[in-house]
Amino acid sequence: MPDVINMPRLSDTMEEGTVAKWFKKVGDTVKEGDILAEIETDKATMEFEAFHEGELLYIGVDEGETAVVDSLLAIIGSKEDDISSYINNASDKVTIETSEEKINIKSDETSEKKADDKSNFNIVMMPRLSDTMEEGSVAKWFKKVGDRVDEGDILAEIETDKATMEFESFYSGQLLYIGVNDGESAKVDTILAIIGDEGINVQDVLDSQNKTVNIVSEENPQDDEKSENLNELKFDKKSKDNADILEKDTNLRIFASPLAKKIALDKGISLSKVNGSGDGGRIIKRDIENFVDDHREKRVTEVSGKESFTEFPNSQMRKTIAKRLSLSKFSAPHYYLGIEFNMDNLISFRAQHNNLMDSKISFNDIMVKLSAKSLKLHPKVNAKWTEENIIQYSHVHMGVAVAVEDGLVVPVVKFANELSLEEIGNTIKDMASRAKSKKLKPTEIEGSTFTISNLGMFGITEFTSIINQPNSSILSVGAIVQKPIVKEDKIVIGNTMKVTLACDHRVVDGATGSEFLNTLKKFIENPIGILL
Repeated sequence: MPDVINMPRLSDTMEEGTVAKWFKKVGDTVKEGDILAEIETDKATMEFEAFHEGELLYIGVDEGETAVVDSLLAIIGSKEDDISSYINNASDKVTIETSEEKINIKSDETSEKKADDKSNFNIVMMPRLSDTMEEGSVAKWFKKVGDRVDEGDILAEIETDKATMEFESFYSGQLLYIGVNDGESAKVDTILAIIGDEGINVQDVLDSQNKTVNIVSEENPQDDEKSENLNELKFDKKSKDNADILEKDTNLRIFASPLAKKIALDKGISLSKVNGSGDGGRIIKRDIENFVDDHREKRVTEVSGKESFTEFPNSQMRKTIAKRLSLSKFSAPHYYLGIEFNMDNLISFRAQHNNLMDSKISFNDIMVKLSAKSLKLHPKVNAKWTEENIIQYSHVHMGVAVAVEDGLVVPVVKFANELSLEEIGNTIKDMASRAKSKKLKPTEIEGSTFTISNLGMFGITEFTSIINQPNSSILSVGAIVQKPIVKEDKIVIGNTMKVTLACDHRVVDGATGSEFLNTLKKFIENPIGILL
């Protein structure tokens, strides 16, 4: 029996993975422990080893391609194994979902026979290529109407909400019909293409499909976006005038999508005035939104100039950052506490340390050390929220935000309160270097109890950060600046630094956060405490 290998979940936030490189090809012998592939996640690029032995029979995700977690990655077995059922089962996951889940299909046998009796055909729907995909755009067709299509041929390149993927055919025959042209978008389960025997009457197939399928959304029948491709749409007419507009257009047999009709009603636009850009001149949503009535008053002056922009596809890291920080910002009630430190003594301490010791330490290393010491004295800040309990940690795992090419990652310095300055400095340098080359292990970016973000090296004097959940606080560290200060009743030039503590009010109250900052201030301004 063959062993099916799915796209693994290599981190707690991973939703999809990209195969950067295959180390085996179909037909190669695979032993347990062999490196199968190099997989890029939202945080790192990791080698993925085999846990089975046999021959590599099938590769489901080619180099450079992306697939969601649990998608079919490969099949390992013996040459005699029949793997067709496994491949078909995997392909079913990215085609239209069953009628029990999404649609109610009412069959008219007479209408079906009209198309089916003549010859064989297969209707290809817009596939669901990710768990969150609701619509897809055809970036490019690799076949045109009339071309021969064999099973396994690449039909088109489809752009989803997560990636652009090649979509292969599961049928053989002639490409008889294309339902979504290059650059156009369509909802999942919309007719994408028809493949069948040469000479079939495509219009009969389309008519049969329209007569036998009545799609009713279970989630929200009145959802405009999900009604774009419904064959029947019922809606309330807002006024008699608007109703007249639709009736007039219907009597004239103007072809428009249900959503286009709905928007036209809302805006009071007569469909007879709109030029359609869809198939066969069909009016679609875009045509209504871009419609301008020539009889309306035009602007007296127009601004000259040309608008331009460049689109950059979102990487997996950017998607993960967007998802996690949005969740944190809108689920944890943030508030902020700011404080200013006199840095004169700490600057002197660091200079003496670096002159005497072989290893050099940075101000950030010192902030990590002293923050960890302060957290041990204020465990209410070193905590996280759950629906049932507040969990206070007795250990301090310090997350340190590191900027990388496409965003940021947060390596974790474990047991920071127990480490020396030199150990903290060496650990941060090592993990920051590997973070930038995407070589961090999953265990090195998990388990933080508190986080520090430092933008002082960029000249930023103060800022606020979004809490790195499940932490309850994050410390934003600014730049050291020289300015006049009062010292022993005299105005002198001193070195100061501002920090801001963002707190989750469900866990950390204002007084609690303030006490932590005052303890940190005492350590910063009297750094001899580091040695105690």
